[in-house]
Amino acid sequence: MDNNTTTLLDLDGLAVERVERLTDGTRRVHLITADETARACPSCGTFASRVKGLVRTRPRDLPYGERGLELAWLKRRWYCHEPDCARKSFTEQVPQIPAGARITARLRRAAALRVRDAGSTVVQAARDLHVSWPTVMSAFRTASREVTDAELPGVEALGVDETRRGRPRWEQDPDTGKWQLTRDRWHTGFVDAFGTGGLLGQVEGRSAADVLAWLSTTPLNWRTNIRYVAIDMSATYRAAIRTGLPHALIVVDHFHVVQLANKMLSTVRRRTTAEVRGRRGRATDPEWKARNRLLRNREDLTHEQFERMWNPLLDEGPIGQRLLTAWIAKESLRTLLALARTSADREQIGHARWKFLTWCADSDIPEVTKLAATSGRRWWRV
Repeated sequence: MDNNTTTLLDLDGLAVERVERLTDGTRRVHLITADETARACPSCGTFASRVKGLVRTRPRDLPYGERGLELAWLKRRWYCHEPDCARKSFTEQVPQIPAGARITARLRRAAALRVRDAGSTVVQAARDLHVSWPTVMSAFRTASREVTDAELPGVEALGVDETRRGRPRWEQDPDTGKWQLTRDRWHTGFVDAFGTGGLLGQVEGRSAADVLAWLSTTPLNWRTNIRYVAIDMSATYRAAIRTGLPHALIVVDHFHVVQLANKMLSTVRRRTTAEVRGRRGRATDPEWKARNRLLRNREDLTHEQFERMWNPLLDEGPIGQRLLTAWIAKESLRTLLALARTSADREQIGHARWKFLTWCADSDIPEVTKLAATSGRRWWRV
């Protein structure tokens, strides 16, 4: 028995007897049982003293090197001499290789962690570790319960957002003949917005009832510790948070606010092109060529890029003037949002908000006015 090789293999309860190299280059490691508790009966715990026979198994383990290792465990089958025990015989087992297992526990654990923690797919983990898809999926389900059954970490800022997952599924009620939605393509996710808790939960659907149903499963003291809730500009989520977490302050993240402004600018561009040119935009139109640069931040554009975008647009007359008005509204909103990172006082924020609302009100563009009503008044905490 090679103690150094046993330590290198690091399979608790087993010892390496010898290692041989096969004709194809694979190394076969011959193992014997080194744990005395392996001869204890799994049913009654009585230590056996009479050997019934020998059994050779070849459990698979983590891959080593390019060609890997092949394990060959020569274990004993024992008689259980306890009269009251229903088990008459049993084979040796160790925690890393339970009775009947074809792969080691650490291989199963490694497969599960690749999917749960490393973001690997089940198929890729099965290919890398040379196991089957059902084996990896079963290990992942077991490992995922450690996360789902664990207590929720303390959260001060809760993030709520929707995500699209797959396609909806409809089934027909055999009694009424009506079609019912049995699987929603939209899911609602709950995350730790500031801390390291990550994904806290996910439910099917994106209605207020779905959000409240998940919140009802959380402890009351956990909900009372939440001070902020970050959401997109969804009235449904806002209504759910005001009902389920009335003490929390609702915060709209800047990404969705700027996204709303960019959508406004694209809508103005398409509508103006249709009104002035009487058709959809074409690749030869200046506003079509500048459609992507219009959505970029001003500080991300060089002076030359800025001139190449606006000079042809302003030469178009009404189209350029209307787009410039909408673009200034978007940038004014970004300037207002940027004050959150400068520790500005209430007077500075109020002045920037007044400039944004005044510009939008004087623009006489429906999309710009709607942006001001949504972001500057309806979602603004006075």
